[in-house]
Amino acid sequence: MDAALFPRHDVEEPPRDCPLCPRLVEFRETWAAKEPSWHNAPVPAFLPPGGAAAVKLAVIGLAPGLRGANRTGRPFTGDYAGDLLYATLAKFGFANDRFAARVDDGLELRETAIVNAVRCVPPENKPTPAEINTCRQYLKTAINGFPNLDVIVTLGRIAHDSTLRALGVKLRDAPFRHGAEHAVAGRHIVSSYHCSRYNTNTGVLTPEMFEAVFEKAATVVRG
Repeated sequence: MDAALFPRHDVEEPPRDCPLCPRLVEFRETWAAKEPSWHNAPVPAFLPPGGAAAVKLAVIGLAPGLRGANRTGRPFTGDYAGDLLYATLAKFGFANDRFAARVDDGLELRETAIVNAVRCVPPENKPTPAEINTCRQYLKTAINGFPNLDVIVTLGRIAHDSTLRALGVKLRDAPFRHGAEHAVAGRHIVSSYHCSRYNTNTGVLTPEMFEAVFEKAATVVRG
């Protein structure tokens, strides 16, 4: 991947050959052999042009999709979930509405970072508890690396719970529920169902429900 296509990074990222989760290493190496032109490595956080200091909103996802971020190297790029996420961010002024599911599409975030709780693609999109726990060190350093962070939007229960643990918050103090808001550890957290194709196709999550979450986030950021 051409580093010039991505905003600069001010947070610690796992190395491309991160060895910490053997199952994930084996899976990404298998796909690297099948598709050598793909990213096939831990996917870094996606930051605005101003870097970590410009971040007021952090969106925490679960993990890279096999043919999405694992292929392109940018969170939520290349699979369906990104269509809804980036359209919603643009609607509320958190992106420039240039998303075209390619890393050279000219998309820029505004005051926003997108980070996955697990940086490597897991088989069947299901990281194990041990893999979630292991990768949390990078989630924690990312969150702590945003000095002006006001709001965190968590996409799905796994991302929500891992974020709470990264903040040192007990799960019972901020239980996951779509649209719920919690003020914990000096952060305002809004939780959402994940914007996956399954959730939207089954009606678990509608665009209106998703937009309501980011309306809450925008109110805090600009309030």
